[in-house]
Amino acid sequence: MAEFKRQRGLGRGFNPRGLNALIDTEEIEKNTDDKNGVEFVDIVKIEPNREQPRKKFIKEGIEELCESIKEIGIIQPLIVKKNGEFYEIVAGERRYRAARLAGLEKVPVIVRNLDELEALQMSLIENIQREDLSPIEEALTYKRFNEEFSLTQEEIAKKVGKNRSTVANAMRLLKLDKRVVEMINDKRISAGHGKTLAGLDDSEKQYELAQKIAENNMSVRQAEQMVSRAYKNEINKACEQNSNVYVYAKNQLTQLLGTKVNIRVQGKKRRVEIDFYSDDWLDSFLNLIKGSVS
Repeated sequence: MAEFKRQRGLGRGFNPRGLNALIDTEEIEKNTDDKNGVEFVDIVKIEPNREQPRKKFIKEGIEELCESIKEIGIIQPLIVKKNGEFYEIVAGERRYRAARLAGLEKVPVIVRNLDELEALQMSLIENIQREDLSPIEEALTYKRFNEEFSLTQEEIAKKVGKNRSTVANAMRLLKLDKRVVEMINDKRISAGHGKTLAGLDDSEKQYELAQKIAENNMSVRQAEQMVSRAYKNEINKACEQNSNVYVYAKNQLTQLLGTKVNIRVQGKKRRVEIDFYSDDWLDSFLNLIKGSVS
């Protein structure tokens, strides 16, 4: 992308000489309105987007970028949209923060005409392409696409250039206990570990196993095996706790219907099986059901 060099007096001007060599003008034409190209805007008129996907900025990274900007200027313009008298950042908040730290008075921007959905989409895609988003930030953005804009996982996947399964797996992280989410954010465990733990309904068990994963530096495969064992134990425990209830229900149904009834437990599924031997009995059963709900 273009290289915008800083003149003396940080950001006070822009040397257009050799523009075609420095700027991909075809890309700018393609990605901007006809009336809008690269322009310099007072940094005090630029404000971050509070709804942008990325929430955490590493201080050391901003400081390193600041030093780079002091040396060679801002290489790539910020993408912004007009917001009254100000400009709201769509993509480039990290550059904006570093430019402020460097003391720039003006920064190069491309002004785009975007609605809220388009702005969120562009911000998300830029962060994903740069691998700047944490897995949790990415999952929360997919959730926003779904809840605020009523997009299906298939539609979200098309907008961000990913497979639907990738989006679905990312969103599974939102089922995790908050303490486990923090462990992912702190990189004590990976997103892969988190997706494995999301298969457990018990949040305390999620956290307990997340701690074991971190303490023992487990691979995702090892975590999967541990979670699989925990899942089976969880199901067996639930079956034992409910066994008396199932026996009582089975006996009551057998007496009420006058036929063999069985209750089966398969994972999280519960199934009631009823034997019958004639169409007349089925008609009587249907009438009984209709009478109970009328």
